[in-house]
Amino acid sequence: MLKPRPAVLAMAPYSPPTGNRIEKLRLDFNENTVGCSPAVIAAISQALTPERLAVYPAYDGVRESLAGYFGVASDQFILTNGTDEAIQVFLNTYIDDGDEVLLLRPSYAMYRFYAEVAAAKITEVDYPAPGFEVPVDKLLSAITPHTRAVIVSNPNNPTGTSVTLADIRRILERAPHAAVLIDEAYYEFHGVTALPWVAEFSNLFVSRTFSKVFGMAGMRIGCLFSQAANIAHLHKAQSPYSVNMLAAVAAGAAVQDSAFIANYVSQVLASRELLARGLDRLGIAYVKSEANFILTLVGDRALEIRDALRGQAILVRDRSYEIAGGLRITLGTPEQTTRLLAELETIWKRKAS
Repeated sequence: MLKPRPAVLAMAPYSPPTGNRIEKLRLDFNENTVGCSPAVIAAISQALTPERLAVYPAYDGVRESLAGYFGVASDQFILTNGTDEAIQVFLNTYIDDGDEVLLLRPSYAMYRFYAEVAAAKITEVDYPAPGFEVPVDKLLSAITPHTRAVIVSNPNNPTGTSVTLADIRRILERAPHAAVLIDEAYYEFHGVTALPWVAEFSNLFVSRTFSKVFGMAGMRIGCLFSQAANIAHLHKAQSPYSVNMLAAVAAGAAVQDSAFIANYVSQVLASRELLARGLDRLGIAYVKSEANFILTLVGDRALEIRDALRGQAILVRDRSYEIAGGLRITLGTPEQTTRLLAELETIWKRKAS
């Protein structure tokens, strides 16, 4: 049997529980819980012709639309196959075997996943329980002349906590020799972005996704932003057609429907307050969130509650394997959150089996 690279051989497999989720209340993967804009469906339907499917995708039109929406030049970003490819291309461009990548823990699993594939030396700084505030001073202290890349999720998944722009500036200034990626997957629910600083800092990279507020997780499309010279290097490390034509068309249509985006964000923010009040009433501990989810801390009942909710066709995400008692709940509409709270109250008041 052929043996893979040592870095791959040493990795643990990543197997997200993605089966049989349709027609359930999906509060487990931080997706949009109502679906994408009707404008996206209309654009895809119009583009779905035999001729267009037979041709490799061209991105000129969508690049202009997205550049206008994000307020950047068209040569300051690449389209990516979801944020996952953005992370992969970022690391493939700047990391050699043994280079140091600095991460926070716990955070999005794909940061470590792709760093391991790249055979990087991974250094992790822990979020402190129970508040899980971003440990900026410890992160800054961990940056050394050997640090080649730093990745920060803002807000962070799964904690929902965020780092200030002032502290992002401190990180960028402390690590001018390192590529710094700020993953803003949950920007729309937070409202704080480092994207305008791309022109100022040559070591800054910012990623965005269409999998959350836009309701297009199934299309797998995102963007990675930086200065034009960096983008030229990223292009070299990326497959030229990794984003399919329908995903590109969908993204171009999605950013045109500002009313859909604003309406869904307002519903999520209302749900965030609603769920927090409900958790307070039930006496369930949680971490204050700036994202479209809340990390609850339910002690040794995490799996019991997850499974009981699943029996009511409500999916939530167990994170107790890395955070004691951690159960992450995605926020959707207030109606969906009310349903979740009603079931959670019934389960919480039962004695643990």
